[in-house]
Parts: sequence; structure tokens; C-alpha cells
Amino acid sequence: MSELLHSIFETDLDKNPANYVPLSPLSFLRRAERVFPTKTAVTHHDRSYNYAEFAARVRKFATAIKSAGVKPGECVAVLAPNGPVALEAHYAAPLAGTVLCMINTLLDAAAIAFILEHSEAKLFLVDREWAPKARAALEQIGHTIPVVEIADEAAPAGLTLDAPEYEDWIAPHAPADWALPDDEWRAIAVNYTSGTTGNPKGVVYSHRGAYLGAVGIALTMGLTRNSKYLWTLPMFHCSGWTLTWAVTAVGGTHVCLRKVEAAAIFNHIARHDVTHMCGAPIVLGMLINAPAEQRKPLPHRVLVATAGAAPPSAIIEGTERLGFRVHHVYGLTEVYCPSANCEIQPSWPALDVTQRAKLMSRQGVPGATQEDLTILDPTGQPVPMDGQTLGELAFRGNVVMKGYLKNPKATAESFKNGWFLTGDLGVLHPDGYVEIKDRSKDIIISGGENISSLEVEDVLYRHPAVREAAVVAAPDEKWGEVPLAVITLKDGMEATEADLTAFCRERLAGFKIPKKYIFGDLPKTSTGKIQKHLLRKLAQPN
Repeated sequence: MSELLHSIFETDLDKNPANYVPLSPLSFLRRAERVFPTKTAVTHHDRSYNYAEFAARVRKFATAIKSAGVKPGECVAVLAPNGPVALEAHYAAPLAGTVLCMINTLLDAAAIAFILEHSEAKLFLVDREWAPKARAALEQIGHTIPVVEIADEAAPAGLTLDAPEYEDWIAPHAPADWALPDDEWRAIAVNYTSGTTGNPKGVVYSHRGAYLGAVGIALTMGLTRNSKYLWTLPMFHCSGWTLTWAVTAVGGTHVCLRKVEAAAIFNHIARHDVTHMCGAPIVLGMLINAPAEQRKPLPHRVLVATAGAAPPSAIIEGTERLGFRVHHVYGLTEVYCPSANCEIQPSWPALDVTQRAKLMSRQGVPGATQEDLTILDPTGQPVPMDGQTLGELAFRGNVVMKGYLKNPKATAESFKNGWFLTGDLGVLHPDGYVEIKDRSKDIIISGGENISSLEVEDVLYRHPAVREAAVVAAPDEKWGEVPLAVITLKDGMEATEADLTAFCRERLAGFKIPKKYIFGDLPKTSTGKIQKHLLRKLAQPN
């Protein structure tokens, strides 16, 4: 490094405003306002805003935040569904120099109160539908926070916090001037993990990471100025996988959807000529199992990116048969979500749908703006590329969180030897693609043999009567643990334990076949992840 400092190419050639600007997603909206002023930026119900209008609203919102006394580096919290205000907050909060905290709308009052206190929120915007929970949360924290309420036309009538309404609140303010952070490492957002046990962790994003994450997902999904992106993914989840910024970066159209239902999805695709959407496997299953009367022919092949729990290949296959083009990405809150990409190889389209779905169910390779991912053994070294040796999936690069808010211990534990450790176990295939086999806590060890719950679930999903399946370990006196399958059947269809066991016997080694079954609904988080910790409790003897 010392030799580099004396290079002729490094002498007297320093950063200056002409050749260096901090990376921030704010630049995307500033450019869209300039390049696409009359193009539709956002649609919501019967309303729409072009980019000039969208940018003006954002800039007035930023001035309102400052006028409310929120200082740079302080937090603005938002409890709202996908809609114009939630989207505008992703620009207005950072433009005001503040940090955005989008709160999961399915959390209870106690969890909302924890987030408000932990993030030290100085302003709280609330959609009226969630007024009762917001009021209860505010009562629990024991101190006042200024509140602004959002009066969406689709919100239930009669609910209010008796606070200023958003449109009236921003109306009198002059638009703020465009301004970038003085340092791209400044925090732009804090997103709380869904947390299966204990309090959620606050994952801090930087302007730099958000910018690069947005560019990466735009490239992965092939977004262009002609793209019309349907918001089936919650904006509160990983900043909407950074698509809150990515769609704007290309000058595409944000098609907002307040409530994710199969009929509404098909209607919006047809009405708005949607080209792209995202969703957890649970959303894909919703589309596959939608009644015939709710379905509408797709105007063209719609790309749907899916992540969350590893999607069974049967779900990918079923979604493609509907006319969607499935793209599998992988991530978690700590890596701005979609940081791995199951890149489609030129030879794959020629394969039959079952073969293609099997390859596409792997988590893949690093996204274009993520530096690297691999599978590490317990010593921190990459495992052999044999598709067999199990290790822990790890990332490193610019699209990795700053760390956990007020939690240096958890931050230190997650960053080891220059890698971010995910806690997911997987293998590294000869072609360099990674494939997750399980969460470390979900591997079933039966008689000394490792059983991947995902492998067993993938087989169960292929039974014609199975809508959803989850497999966890159940205690067993002889084997230590055996697979327990929790099954949700499709409406109007039947299958017995014997039917499912026979089906699995044809497709799995004997020790991997579930030894116990429970039939019923699967508990899920707000983002569609199956809550296996609850199923593990269910598996314990009374």
C-alpha cells in the first residue's frame, strides 16, 4: 500500500466535487424528475402521479419533517401499507437527513412500541387502519411522539388518531432543495428483522448500500423505463428489497397494492399492464391455488422474483405454468434482501419445466453489485464444490448492512473473518451455484444422519393434494429425532398419512420419510415465512 501512495497515478489526483459524489438513492428521483417529468411514477387506486408531481410531494414531505423538529440522523417511523406515502417516505426521510424506519403492519402494539423506543423515533406516520394499534403502542412507551395520520381512501372509515392528516400536513411547505448526504456511509434506513424469538434486531442500511442494492436488483430483474412494478412485496420488508429506489432509478412505474390477494393481483396485472412483481413462495402458492373465477389471463409473461423461504421446485413449476416467468433470488434483511441471484444459464430454457425448476430453486451466485458469497466450513474456509459438503452460507461486499442498531455483540457475532454469516446451511455445486439445505437450527439429525427439511418439503409439495408443507424435528427415543410434517391440504382434496408416506417412499431414502404428521394451517410471519419455531414447540411431547 505504501508503494501505491507513490504511484504517479495517485499523486495530486484527489477527490473533488467534479469527480466524486456520494452514492445515494436520492439521485435516482432527482434524475427521474428531470428526465421523465410527465411519465407516470405512481398509481394507487384511481390516483396517479407523474415524476414531477411525485418529486414535488417528496420534497414538501422533507421540509415538513424538518419543520416538525426532526434533526439529521434522527428517526422517522412509518406504519402504513404499500401506497404513495410509504413510497414517498423512502425519499423524503433521507432528503431531510433523517433515517427511515418502516414498521411491519402485522406486529402487535408491544412490538411496535419496542421499535419506536429502540429506534428513538422522533416522528410517527400512521395509516388510519392501524390507529388502534398505534395508539396502544404510544401509550406503552410513556412519552409523546408527534404523529401524522394517513387517510387512504381504502382504509376503514371512522378510525383516527386525532392528528394532522398527511396531505394537509405537507401542503403548506415549500419543496426542499435536492441535497445528498455528506458521507455515503450515513444511515438511510433501519429495518427490523421479523425475529422468531425475542425482540427484533434493527438492521441499519447506508445510502451507499441502498444505492448499490437498488442497481443490483434492477439489473437482476431486467427493469427498464417501460417496467410497471406491482407492489405485492411489503415496502416495510428490507425497504421493499430496495425496489422502492430501483424502479425509480430506471424511470419505471410503481403500481401500489394495499392488500395482497389473488384476485387483486390478477386484476392489477390486467388493468395496469404489469411487467414485474415480487413475493415470497406463499404469494406464488396463493396464485397457483386461486379459484378459476379470480384468475385473469396475463397480458404477457410477467416476471416474478421470489425469495424468503427457499421455494420448493413444485411452486416454481406451478407458477410458470400460470404464465409467469419465475426468477429466484435470495437474501435476508442484513444484505438488503436479494443479494444472491439464480442466474439463468443459456441452456436452461431448453430444459423441460421440471428440470428447469429444479435448477432454479437453488440460491445461485452473487448479485451484480454484491462482491461474493460462498459456503464456509467450521474453520471459515470454503467447502469443496461437490454439491455435498454442508457449510454455512456467507456474504461479503457493499450490499451488507452497517450492523445492528445498539447491538455490538450481535454485530460482532455476525461478522467473522471478513464475511457476514447468515446461519443458513448449504452446499456449493461444481458450477459455483450455492444451494441452501436448511437453517442451522432446522437440520434434523436422525440416528446420526443429517436430513434436510427443505428436501423433504420439496417432495411433499409435489403431492397433488398438498397446498403447503413444513418439516421439523420431533423427539424420538430410538433415533433421537425424526421428521414431523405439518401439512395444509388444498381445498376439497384429501390425503392420509399413509398416502403421503407412500408418496415419499418412492422419492426419498427411508430415514428421510416423515414419521409423524399434523394436518392444519401453518403459522407464518408477515412476510410469508413459516414460523418453524412454533412448529418445533408443537412437536415436543406434552
